[in-house]
Amino acid sequence: MKELQEVVLNVDLPEYGLMQGDIGTIVLVHGEHEGYEVEFMTLKGETIAVVTLLPSQIRPIAPQEIAHVRALEKVPA
Repeated sequence: MKELQEVVLNVDLPEYGLMQGDIGTIVLVHGEHEGYEVEFMTLKGETIAVVTLLPSQIRPIAPQEIAHVRALEKVPA
């Protein structure tokens, strides 16, 4: 995976108000396969969180997937 690639979250991150299936963008790659800084945003472009994640916590978007909208239950402080 590479910078500016959109990815899917594989785990819930309740401390950030994020759920499995949320879509984020890789903004920084930490070495080859070591980890990623991923930015998660609302559809209006407001950043929810920038989170350091392990490769196992995200995956590329698959060709036959569609986006799904949900309200942010917890707004991070």
